[in-house]
Amino acid sequence: MAKKTKQKPRKPAAKKVPRRKPVRRAKSKARAPRQRFTVSHHDEHDFRAGLRNYAKYRDLGISNATGGMVQAHVIRFVPPSRPEEVAKRHYHDLDFQMVYVLKGWMRSEFEGQGEVVLRAGACWIQPPRIKHTVLEYSDDCEVLEIVMPAEFETVMLE
Repeated sequence: MAKKTKQKPRKPAAKKVPRRKPVRRAKSKARAPRQRFTVSHHDEHDFRAGLRNYAKYRDLGISNATGGMVQAHVIRFVPPSRPEEVAKRHYHDLDFQMVYVLKGWMRSEFEGQGEVVLRAGACWIQPPRIKHTVLEYSDDCEVLEIVMPAEFETVMLE
C-alpha cells in the first residue's frame, strides 16, 4: 500500500497587474508659463460685474498664478432669471472650458446636444467654439468655471 503524503495548500497565484506607462508631456517649443502657489479665500466683496450683466464673478487668482494659462472663477447668477436677457446664443474662442454647478440649477442648450438641466453637482466640458445658450437659472445658481487660456473671445451669434 502506497503511503499518502500531505500536501501543503497552495497559495493563490498573484494577479498580474499591467503596468501603466508614464504619461509623457508633449514637448512644446514655447515653455509653459511658470506657475506659482496661490490661495483664494471666500469673501462676498470679491464678486464683481463681468462678461454678463446678469452674473457676478469671483476671480480665484488662477490667471495671475499661471501667467494667463488658466482662468478660474465662481459665477453667481443674479436673480431673477430673465430669459429675454440671458438667452443669447454664443460661443467662446478658447482651448478648454469646464463648468461645475456649486448651487442651484441652470437650463442651457448646447449645439448637437439639445437642452440640458444642470443641477448642483453637475459637471461638463464645453468643447471649443460649441454654440450654446443659457436659457434660465435658479435664484441661487452658482457655478465654478475653469477655462484655458485665461483671456479669450466670446462671440455673440444673436
